[in-house]
Amino acid sequence: MTAPGPPATPPPAAPDRRIFMIGNAHLDPVWLWPWQEGYQEARATFRSALDRMDEYDDFVFTCDQIVLLSWVKESDPELFERIRERVAEGRWVNVGGWWVEPDCNMPMGESFARQGLYGQRFLITEFGRPATVGMNVDPFGHNAMIPAILQAQGMDSYTFLRPGPHEADLFDTPFWWQAPDGSRVLASRIPFEYCSPGGDISWQAEKALGQLDRSREAVMVFYGVGNHGGGPTRANIDSIHRWDRMGSFGKLIMSSPRDFFDETLAAGTDDLPVWSADLQHHAAGCYSSHSAIKTWQRRAQHAVLTAERWAIVADLIGGDVPATDRYPREDLERAWKQVLFNQFHDLLPGSAIEPGFEDARDQLGEAVAISKRITTRSHNTIARRIDIPQIDGTQPVVIFNPHPWPVSTPVRIDYGGQPTGVQVTDEDGEIVTSQEIQALSTTADRSRGGVLFATELPPLGYRVYRIRPASYESACTGHAAVSVETVADGSVSLENDDLRITIDPRTGWLSSLLDKRTGVDLAGRGPHWQVCQDPSDTWGHRVVSYAWPGEDFPVTGIRVTESGPVRAAVRVERGWGRSTMIETYLLAAGDDAIELDIVLDWREPAHLLKQRFPIAVSDPRATFEIPYASLERPVNGSEEPAQSWVDLSGTLGEQAVDQTAGLVVINNAKHGYDASPADSPVADTDPSIGITAVRSPVYAWHDPYELEPNGIYRFQAQGEQHWRCLLVPHSGNWRTVQPTRRALELGAGPRAMLESFHPGPLPSEQSFAEVITTDGTGHILATAVKGSEEPTRNDGADLIIRVSETSGRPATASIRLPVIGRSFDCELKPYQFRTFRVPADRRRRIRETNLIETDDRDRQGI
Repeated sequence: MTAPGPPATPPPAAPDRRIFMIGNAHLDPVWLWPWQEGYQEARATFRSALDRMDEYDDFVFTCDQIVLLSWVKESDPELFERIRERVAEGRWVNVGGWWVEPDCNMPMGESFARQGLYGQRFLITEFGRPATVGMNVDPFGHNAMIPAILQAQGMDSYTFLRPGPHEADLFDTPFWWQAPDGSRVLASRIPFEYCSPGGDISWQAEKALGQLDRSREAVMVFYGVGNHGGGPTRANIDSIHRWDRMGSFGKLIMSSPRDFFDETLAAGTDDLPVWSADLQHHAAGCYSSHSAIKTWQRRAQHAVLTAERWAIVADLIGGDVPATDRYPREDLERAWKQVLFNQFHDLLPGSAIEPGFEDARDQLGEAVAISKRITTRSHNTIARRIDIPQIDGTQPVVIFNPHPWPVSTPVRIDYGGQPTGVQVTDEDGEIVTSQEIQALSTTADRSRGGVLFATELPPLGYRVYRIRPASYESACTGHAAVSVETVADGSVSLENDDLRITIDPRTGWLSSLLDKRTGVDLAGRGPHWQVCQDPSDTWGHRVVSYAWPGEDFPVTGIRVTESGPVRAAVRVERGWGRSTMIETYLLAAGDDAIELDIVLDWREPAHLLKQRFPIAVSDPRATFEIPYASLERPVNGSEEPAQSWVDLSGTLGEQAVDQTAGLVVINNAKHGYDASPADSPVADTDPSIGITAVRSPVYAWHDPYELEPNGIYRFQAQGEQHWRCLLVPHSGNWRTVQPTRRALELGAGPRAMLESFHPGPLPSEQSFAEVITTDGTGHILATAVKGSEEPTRNDGADLIIRVSETSGRPATASIRLPVIGRSFDCELKPYQFRTFRVPADRRRRIRETNLIETDDRDRQGI
């Protein structure tokens, strides 16, 4: 039997207000429970929502997180068909358009693109329509480029909860949220809470109205049991009918966010304010909780992006390749969905229970394994077509560069059967600078070894080198080495043509960081590592800064471990409490940056480790990388989320007059940063960049619960972890050193593979794709090179290429695609990204498309 519908018109004395009651069931698929429990709860929650529709003919249900729908489709097809019927009727409303509600700061820009690619395409395939409203009710902050991403995925509006009124001076009305590229969406913060108890909704309505501009005729209030699912109850709905009849709050309408935003747009938006920044801060500790999930995620994202690139190249050059070697769309989708699911806002931020991370490790491992299989197969498909003549006594090596720009970098490879060592040559027989390094294996076989050699690789392409028997001395003849000098006090200096660094044996940090090109020494006063107790909970609730005073991580040893024509290395060993660290400084010939390789064995519960980089500048300004863009933020020690790099630039004081310089710090595994001023609470110090390297709180510990003094708890981040940093000094501003490009190189390096002799149609060196910024700055990058989602050419694919402007300045890109013999130019606004579908068949036009590859538009001149 159907319950009574909406009651009669409220009394005339009722407030003249329309309250859109948004019935939803926020479901964390993994949090204080494993994902398997979330899987079951999705089915139970959706059945409950459908049952309420059978009972109340005015009830409307709002659903986001497309993974939940996919789970129900595969586990209960009958239930899914009921959802289809209600979607067609308009009473089940799908919003959000993303695979999950991810953390909205840490994933790479391409991950946000793929959240919508797979989420929206699922909705189109299964229901015939995409979501038009973005929704992330529970994440802890939102990066500033989300409006641009939403627009390119077909969504014109956005609703969210955090930051709350106590955390940011946002608006209590709908507002325009504008991205750095100028894109806008209509946004509305959810008042009070996104879920409610299962009974009377009056408390929910009162608290929500207390945070809203009550002069507005239309407002939105969310209700329904959530977090572990559940959804709106009979008591919820009955109370909505009762309070609507009484007119206590205004006209209560069970509806959807789409209806609310449509009414807001219809009423006119000229008077709405504009917010032109990111949406922060809540739970600042989540950007450093559970270090491993951050590392696994970064690794998996790079792996699948690399696999996509080589897969489409192999497909397009395959020729007579069998159908099984065509573009592996289903495998890539499987890998991406594992990556996207584990960006969920209680997994990637580190706030779930311990078993959740065990599953995340396995799922992200699956994504990496799939990606490596695709990459290996693609490389072999390409390599077997290279013409590699037989030269006796040599071993061909093919080096693959995954980036659509030239890369010069040292590459290592292990070899066997060469007891006297090896020499490396290019395909013309010219000797390549190389040095012996320790082999990865430790055996009595003296014919096995490792060699490190300098490479110059073409954009998204390969180059053939050869190794041949030789002595180390003959391999190095005529080549200048990176100089290494150790002085009486134990200091060690490394020097190449551009830089000279000196490592203080007492601190293990740089007493000098001299840029020989400018004569500027950027090494600042202050600590490099700081250990302190951390009383904050897993989320870091109410923490505004981790720039706290702390103890040094003392040096226990220092020694030179590499000294050769390619690279020099200094190993600094440290110990604190039960923890140890090995920090290796690496300087290569021709490099203008210093690499740090850090291996930490951390054994300190409820402690925090800051990695700090003091810089000798005045009047500092800090810039942080965000997805597809960058933002300036205050130099005040606040804990901030960012992608891979932070820059601190300023004036040089007495070193030079009116000269600006700075240091970019890039890393491949961390997301919690600060930029601290001189003489901050950290110490008597110069301005500095801080990375929250490790936090070790109790798993899923939520303040205000207090830990028992004698309680038995499991602490995060115990054991070994490994990450790398790149220190890039510069004159002028950060744009001169292209930090986003360098971050991608640090995250995904070239791959070397041993190859055999054989004929083939491909030359010894080949580029398949390149993006060139026509002003020579290199600030336009190809963030995606992939196959199209719709198959063509006997299950092959068109090439999809996405370019992104990374410096905040307008520019023109020249896109060259030798893999299919096509090229074109395009203009980009500051921080704009654009996506193009490029058919291999030249008779078909190149078209611009959106992030879900459904809207192809002709472009003049392409």
